[in-house]
Amino acid sequence: MTNGVWKYLTFILLLILGFSAIANVLLYMQIGALKSYNQTLPQVQVGSLNQTTNETLLLKLKIEDMKNEIEYLKSLLSQEKGKGNVSIAIVPIFGPIDNQLALHVVKIIRGIRENSSIGGVLLWIESPGGMAGPVRIIYEELKKLSYLKPIVAYSGGYMDSGAYYIACAANKIVADPLAEVGSIGVIYVHFNAEKYYEMNGIKVEVFKTGPYKDTGADWRGLTPEERKMIRDQIEMYFNEFLNVVSEGRNMTLNETKKYADGRVWFAKDVKGTLVDETGDLDSAIRTLLKLMNVTSAKVIMFDSKPQEFEISESVTLYMPANYVYPYIKG
Repeated sequence: MTNGVWKYLTFILLLILGFSAIANVLLYMQIGALKSYNQTLPQVQVGSLNQTTNETLLLKLKIEDMKNEIEYLKSLLSQEKGKGNVSIAIVPIFGPIDNQLALHVVKIIRGIRENSSIGGVLLWIESPGGMAGPVRIIYEELKKLSYLKPIVAYSGGYMDSGAYYIACAANKIVADPLAEVGSIGVIYVHFNAEKYYEMNGIKVEVFKTGPYKDTGADWRGLTPEERKMIRDQIEMYFNEFLNVVSEGRNMTLNETKKYADGRVWFAKDVKGTLVDETGDLDSAIRTLLKLMNVTSAKVIMFDSKPQEFEISESVTLYMPANYVYPYIKG
């Protein structure tokens, strides 16, 4: 097996050298194209430059994938020094985050906290975020766990808003170069079905003990005072989000605010700020092993929880707006 791995390792190295040479040629062509820019038609030249740039970026991504594969092959060849009986736990957080998912994840976290054979945790996150309360609950439980055991957060696809909030409890964040990360912000969704009730001849009578007891109810709109209250509430959640990112990523608040306009980024574009490293799942496991000061460990994979997430009432969310609509209960 060892000879086969070394042969494959050599083959991958030769491929990397080949791709690197091609990338350099493309870069040289791009520089040459820039020099001749004034002698050609602008619209043709710009298209050519964009194509060359995209090809170069794709080659660089391919080279990085191959480097990750080499690291994986090297780990197969390494001796199992320091392994002992230590294990790592892979905890999946898949899909929108609500109370049921929080309950499921918290049970796992507390079990890991009491299990001395588990030396570290890898959070595998593929989520658009979710409801503010459950997000904060999971984050707080992970922070407590991080004082006892190292945690690495990983995403291969997307780790947006509330999901990224949770990832900030980890010691390190690793993501696929093209994974979505960020969307630092808060959104409040209010249902106003007043016209619907009127059209269908439904009259809602409400008896309440205070003027704000039915704030957010779908049978009426919001008053100016209520709108201000909700804006203040959103601002509070937002400031908390900023503090979590600032603390977790070791950034100042001013630095954090540069990434807090609600947008998402490719992980490759925020390496060193919102993420520590780019790579695949095995890269994230190697990062965790380094934090644990071991060369290998048994892997325990926990199950994700099937769920039927829906938004059926006014709610505060750590979630990008484009993910909200599909979950609105019709």
